[in-house]
Amino acid sequence: MGFFVTSEGMGNGADLGGLEGADAHCKKLASAVGAGDRDWRAYLSTEEEGKRGISARSRIGNGPWYNARGILIATNPTDLHLYNRTITLETALDEAGNRIKGRGDKPNEHDILTGSQDDGTAYFPDEADHTCSNWTSSDKGSAQVGHHDRHGGGNTSWSSAHPSRGCSQEGLISTGGAGKFYCFAAD
Repeated sequence: MGFFVTSEGMGNGADLGGLEGADAHCKKLASAVGAGDRDWRAYLSTEEEGKRGISARSRIGNGPWYNARGILIATNPTDLHLYNRTITLETALDEAGNRIKGRGDKPNEHDILTGSQDDGTAYFPDEADHTCSNWTSSDKGSAQVGHHDRHGGGNTSWSSAHPSRGCSQEGLISTGGAGKFYCFAAD
């Protein structure tokens, strides 16, 4: 296994403790199912004033990535971002191989935190908050999310569908999420 959606968020909205906290959550969940010996990274971008921040795609290694059931998700970053049709409701599984609730399920949890553009890169500096203050806010701001099930709002992107309605747990839930994010093995 080299790819999963977190089975649970961290419970504090989009305050993940920054990239370090999010990476540690990936490692913790992977360890619980016997896959903790890999270099787990959260698929999250950051923002910086005056320049582009850290891009999610540059954090996750070169692949290939398989889900918990051994299904190939992508062979490399180009396959993942440019040609990917394998991240779907049936394949974007949690660390134990369970399906994540999508559009039509109660509750809908298809919004996955990324802070990224469709190609996995960080946003250029602008007036919007795309990362809930670099994953440290559970209050003000917004986060760019993808749809793991590729449904809703006319946008089928797994990595960049729309912004959230805030950074609190309630705000993420009201948009169609639960504070979950993607984890990739970078080694």
